[in-house]
Amino acid sequence: MSNETRWPPPLRQPSAPPPPSGTINRAAADAFARRIRDEQSLRLGFLAGVVAAGIGAALWALITAATNYQIGFMALGVGFLVGHAVRVFGKGVDTGFGVLGAVLALAGCLAGNLLAACIIASREMNVPLSAILGGLTPALATRVLTATFQVMDLLFYALAVYEGYRFSFRRITEAETRRLTH
Repeated sequence: MSNETRWPPPLRQPSAPPPPSGTINRAAADAFARRIRDEQSLRLGFLAGVVAAGIGAALWALITAATNYQIGFMALGVGFLVGHAVRVFGKGVDTGFGVLGAVLALAGCLAGNLLAACIIASREMNVPLSAILGGLTPALATRVLTATFQVMDLLFYALAVYEGYRFSFRRITEAETRRLTH
């Protein structure tokens, strides 16, 4: 046996070049998208969002009534709370979850303002809160909200809507993304 190396080396069949680093494995991406969409539940996201909006509204009203001062930044808390609840329970990645979170965050803010006005009216008129809430009609609620509206409310409502939208989406983690690449 000889230690000689053959020159030039024998030609090998060219192989396909490896895929560039960071390219997406299409089959893995499709399977991942299917699994994520199968886990989504707009109904659970809605139910959790409604509960969160109710809790946020109650906290907003209680703090406003206790301090006799409307703290607009409570809207950020309502938006975050609603968005987080929609994301955790709805597990959504579609735009509909963001829209749901935005609408429920706005509803929570409006309900918080309305409930605060009712609590303050109850206290000032020395009438049970249940009597005031029992007599509330949509038309009367609209008049109360209009009468207590301040221009600055628009800013805080917009921030709540943004937070509700932004936090309602499930985030794809870096680890999940790495599994989809070659």
